[in-house]
Amino acid sequence: MNLVRWDPIREMDQFFSRPLGSYIARWPRQAAETDEEVTAWAPTLDVSETDNEYLVRADLPAVTKEDVNVTIDNDVLTIAGERKFDNEEKSEKVHRRETFRGMFSRSLSLPENTNASGIRAESKDGVLTVHIPKTKLERAKAIEIKVQ
Repeated sequence: MNLVRWDPIREMDQFFSRPLGSYIARWPRQAAETDEEVTAWAPTLDVSETDNEYLVRADLPAVTKEDVNVTIDNDVLTIAGERKFDNEEKSEKVHRRETFRGMFSRSLSLPENTNASGIRAESKDGVLTVHIPKTKLERAKAIEIKVQ
């Protein structure tokens, strides 16, 4: 009987690359090793709401506000931009790179009760927060039927 050393990371790589092929982002272990290799990525989003507004928070570390665009088209909010490559010292030898770089885009459909003209965005500590004010929707009301 031969003993085979179990490599859980390799097994996970094979598991995630098998069913969806190129549709799934590569496991961080296989991330780009050079600037020429760019792996598609998308920032993570948190969506919440208060009584007055919806909040969309996107994690965008190392992305400047000049490199991000927030747009609304047909009740769809889109956050798009680019995380650019750092200018590394030529004396540095990169052994591993797990941070994703390149273009990104995330889109969300807005609920009916939003005020698109009042949307504002702010960035602090690598988190982009988009404030989407709510409007008041007329609620359905019962209409009394009068007998004549």
